[in-house]
Amino acid sequence: MPTASISSSPIVFYDIAMRPPMEKNCCSPNPWKTRLALNFKGLPYSTSWVALPDVAKVRSSLKVPPCRKFADGTDFFTLPVIEDPATGSLVGDSFDIAVYLQNTYPNSGAGDLFPPQTIDYIFAPDHASLVPLSECRESEFPEYAKFNMNVDAAFTAHVQLTLQGFPFDPATAEISKAEFVRRAGVTCWEDFALVGEEREKMKDSFRNMLGGLAKLFLRDTSGPFLLGTRASYADLIVGAWLRMMRVTLPESEWEEVRSCHGGLFGRLHDALEMYAEVK
Repeated sequence: MPTASISSSPIVFYDIAMRPPMEKNCCSPNPWKTRLALNFKGLPYSTSWVALPDVAKVRSSLKVPPCRKFADGTDFFTLPVIEDPATGSLVGDSFDIAVYLQNTYPNSGAGDLFPPQTIDYIFAPDHASLVPLSECRESEFPEYAKFNMNVDAAFTAHVQLTLQGFPFDPATAEISKAEFVRRAGVTCWEDFALVGEEREKMKDSFRNMLGGLAKLFLRDTSGPFLLGTRASYADLIVGAWLRMMRVTLPESEWEEVRSCHGGLFGRLHDALEMYAEVK
C-alpha cells in the first residue's frame, strides 16, 4: 500500500451517536479503537455522528460491506468507518483501519502502531456472545489480530454489566433498545438487568478475566503500557474497552475496575488520555 502525505482535507470518522454531550458519552469500543489510533497518528479528522438506527443505512450508502454476521447469517452493520480524501479510501473495520493508518501514514504522530511484541492472551468464552465478534482474519500483524479477537471476546462476555448504564440518545432510545432485544432473543430490555448475586458472580468473573490480561502488562513495569513506556495498538484495544466501561458502569464499579490488580487498568486508562480527544 503506498504511503500518503497528510492531506489538508481531514479524514471523516463515522462513530455511533450517544446521549449528548457526545464528548462525554461516546462509548462504543470499536470506534474508540479508531479514535485512539487517529489521535496516536496525529492525523486531522472530523467525527460524523450516526444515530444507532441509521448505522446500516449510512454504512450501505458509503458502499462499505459489513465485516461481521449474526449467528443466523444475516449481516451485522456497524461502525467505525473512515473516509480518507487523501487516498479516496473507505475502510470499515477498526482493526483494518489501524492497519490502513499504519501503512498509509507510517511515520506520523507517535509512530508505529504495531511494534513487534508477544501478546499471547487467550480467552475462551463459555457461552455465545450477545453481538457478533470480529474474526481473526489473515493479517500482516497476526499477533495483534489474535489479541484483538481475544480481548473483544473477553470484554463482550461481561458486557451485560454495562447495558443498564448504556447512554442511549433519547431521540432513538426506544428503537435502539427494541433492536438489542430482538437480536438477543429476549422479551424486553429489563431482561438484561443484572442484579444481586448474579451481578456479583459476573463482577467476579470480570475481575478474574482482567487478572489474566494484567499478567501481560506486568512483564514490563517501566510504564503503563504492554511495552512499558511505549504505547502500541494492543494498548489502544484494551483502552477502548476501558472507555466503554468508564461511561456505562456504575461509578463505584468503575472505580473497582480502576483499582483492581494494583491499579494497573486505571493507570492504562489515564495514560491513554493523551490520545482520547473527541473531535
